[in-house]
Amino acid sequence: MAAANAVTANYVLKPPPYSLDALEPHMSKQTLEFHWGKHHRAYVDNLKKQVLGTELEGNTLQHIVLNTYNKGDILPAFNNAAQAWNHEFFWESMKPGGGGKPGGELMDLIERDFGSYDKFYEEFTAAAATQFGSGWAWLAYDKEKLKIVKTANAVNPLVLDSFPLLTIDVWEHAYYLDFQNRRPDYIKTFMNNLVSWEAVTSRLYAAKSALSS
Repeated sequence: MAAANAVTANYVLKPPPYSLDALEPHMSKQTLEFHWGKHHRAYVDNLKKQVLGTELEGNTLQHIVLNTYNKGDILPAFNNAAQAWNHEFFWESMKPGGGGKPGGELMDLIERDFGSYDKFYEEFTAAAATQFGSGWAWLAYDKEKLKIVKTANAVNPLVLDSFPLLTIDVWEHAYYLDFQNRRPDYIKTFMNNLVSWEAVTSRLYAAKSALSS
């Protein structure tokens, strides 16, 4: 599983794969400056301090996430490591001019596993809207099927033995500057205007390859 879900950053604040103003008007430059430039940076900086001089130092970010989850009895480095991983995965889940419906094999699997794209859209947006407090909603690949998962705080599908394909950050800092308390509007904007289905498809192929190897 590790190869399919690998994120390149290793205690490094990797920039999003687009300029900070490239998602406007759907996600503002100001949001990226705060969310990526301050929140994400803090997770990376804090992780560096936590692992310095420990047995975790020098391991990949994903290794730290998997080995500090500790079956839910999380160890100190987990939250910063997982949040660093989750955020990079989130930035790479979006692109300028994104949204709409996917095509190809991904759409075939969505229709197989959810009945229709509209049903998937309804279930994914509901999961994101109803995640209480801080957390994430995910599309994941598990046992050769797509499923929707919502997780609290820093938890992600990696530690639940699934392959993450898509995520939306529903921590309040992800949307408050642009949408205030209107989380459902933020979620709809993400789905309709920001999702990179190309990234999701690439992750699906990587997951399928990992399972067949």
